[in-house]
Amino acid sequence: MEQSSGIGAALARHFKAQRVTWLMSGVVLLLAVAIRVYQQLMAYSVGTDFYEPEFQTYWMNLLYAELGLLALGSLIGAVYIWQTREKDLKTLPATVELNRYYKLISIFAVIAVWAGTIGYLAVESDAAWHQVTIRDTDFTPTHIVIFYFAIPLLTSMLILTALWTHTRLPEFVGKISVPFAGLATGVFMIMPNYGFNEWGHTFFYAEELFSAPIHYGFVVLGWSFFFLVPLVVQFISRMAVLIPKVVQEQQAAAV
Repeated sequence: MEQSSGIGAALARHFKAQRVTWLMSGVVLLLAVAIRVYQQLMAYSVGTDFYEPEFQTYWMNLLYAELGLLALGSLIGAVYIWQTREKDLKTLPATVELNRYYKLISIFAVIAVWAGTIGYLAVESDAAWHQVTIRDTDFTPTHIVIFYFAIPLLTSMLILTALWTHTRLPEFVGKISVPFAGLATGVFMIMPNYGFNEWGHTFFYAEELFSAPIHYGFVVLGWSFFFLVPLVVQFISRMAVLIPKVVQEQQAAAV
């Protein structure tokens, strides 16, 4: 009984300490599910013909709203991070720096929820959509969700996180993390590769096959997620130095 109470108290402390992470993860998960439900309800009924007025109403307006929100949100986020940066981090206490690494890991946890969700709710559905409907234009219900919102939002998250990291952590200030740059750039380049993919499908490769050469770019750029491995090594290497310092400071303060 006492053990159960101890576990419950530990979980309560965890959820309280990580409440922002859980809240933001819930928000992005709810957003992904809401978009998927919208697709389920509206894709086949008003989403099969770009030239129909209903498509303009229910899908192109969604596209314009997505692009507007992404542009505005990314701009506000970038300006805020840059304007609130600290000019001198040389005297940053070890405790504060370590807490920022924990925050960074929490941010990546939220990004992972979004990336994983769109991976199994959106990406696979695009090829399935093209195999059962006529490819009319670059604007389809699946494209409007994946290529004009989901992947750009993921890119924006990574770029803003990179900007925050390079303005808040001494180990990254004044430098460029190659793994961070490779990760963000690789995901960003999926968008122009999408343009090449649509050009190829329009002019010389009508059939939608997962193994088609026109899709190789998506695979190669998807490999940019492997940059997470050296990036995590960078984080852990610095945290391994900070943790003993913080413990020693706490022990000295307790004496």
